[in-house]
Amino acid sequence: MPALDTVKTLAEILLSKNWKMAAAESCTGGLVCANLTELAGSSEWFERGYITYSNEAKEESLGVPSELIESFGAVSEQVAKAMAEGAQVNSGANTAISITGIAGPSGGSVDKPVGTVCFGWAIQSDAGEKRVLTKTMHFDGDRQAIREQACHYVLNELAKLLKN
Repeated sequence: MPALDTVKTLAEILLSKNWKMAAAESCTGGLVCANLTELAGSSEWFERGYITYSNEAKEESLGVPSELIESFGAVSEQVAKAMAEGAQVNSGANTAISITGIAGPSGGSVDKPVGTVCFGWAIQSDAGEKRVLTKTMHFDGDRQAIREQACHYVLNELAKLLKN
């Protein structure tokens, strides 16, 4: 689980910018949102979360094109990017994160083994400049350990990105 310190740091950064954030989660199933809302006062900076577990949910709730999922698979940086962009645009938040991955114990392949998680971070500045970054990580452990590491990673990275 992310240290409450990470969430507090993120909250301070968002509040200082007068920004809100959103989250689009697949393999973490709401773990990020649960961690964010554990902090009292999170309604000041947390706008909403999307738990888009199925491909249909990714398409319907976030506008992820089905062609992207068909071409690259749901666990891909292309889909993570579209998820983050969709969450940011649909929510009207300044920034959004996305997570899509394979938490296991099954579902992995040679190309995408269990523990493969793709992340997206969409940031729109007050001036309207948009940045979207993606990254793929590989985490070890059981299903819960992979989900917790993904949650910790995405929030730590967002805090780093917003500080700069």
